Amino acid sequence: MMKIGILLSGCGVYDGSEIQETVLTMLAIEEIGAEYVCIGVDSDQFHTVNHLTGEEMPEKRNMLVEAARIARGNILNIKDVQPVDIDALVIPGGFGNAKNLTKWAFSGSEGSILPEVKLLLVNLVNVGKPIVALCVSPVVLAKALEGSSIQAKMTLGTSAENSPYDIPSFISEISKVGVKYSEKTIREIEIDEVNRIITAPCYMMEASILEVRKNIQSAMEALKEML
Repeated sequence: MMKIGILLSGCGVYDGSEIQETVLTMLAIEEIGAEYVCIGVDSDQFHTVNHLTGEEMPEKRNMLVEAARIARGNILNIKDVQPVDIDALVIPGGFGNAKNLTKWAFSGSEGSILPEVKLLLVNLVNVGKPIVALCVSPVVLAKALEGSSIQAKMTLGTSAENSPYDIPSFISEISKVGVKYSEKTIREIEIDEVNRIITAPCYMMEASILEVRKNIQSAMEALKEML
């Protein structure tokens, strides 16, 4: 059975992984006849956010420990994962991608990326293992590939439809690190056949959970075809 990794950055949209996108990814992976393997990073989150008020809380939380909440405790440390262990990787959305795995939230395209995250992503790309980046997570992949000869085609959504975020700004910044940007709606996905990368806007756009579900299903069906 195919094993597909899910890289998590915590638990919760404002300071970690987007929970709905993560669970819908787990479901969609099983629906294509594959097995998911949750992967976390044993480092502190940038901060902890009260998801009721949106305010910062005076406490530290660990990404791996928090991500284990979504994984029901069944999760691997990224340092123990090699490309040979999985057939593909999915990165759900959530601010943890831009605050924890990278510093995109604070410095845009000039923000750093965690070395262990870059190492896994680059190694996967180098051996031709597909990567699916949902919602805002293409910024993580963009930072991992920055400076390489790979010019990946990716999407974070479109400026032509409603979004809770500044899509034009994201387009501008992600283009600075060598991404060929493709505008896609919540009803579409981007498939980069050359680099074996699939991206889907998900909650980067104003969308219902059903629309996000269908968007993720489309990405997983494309991944199945790619594999």
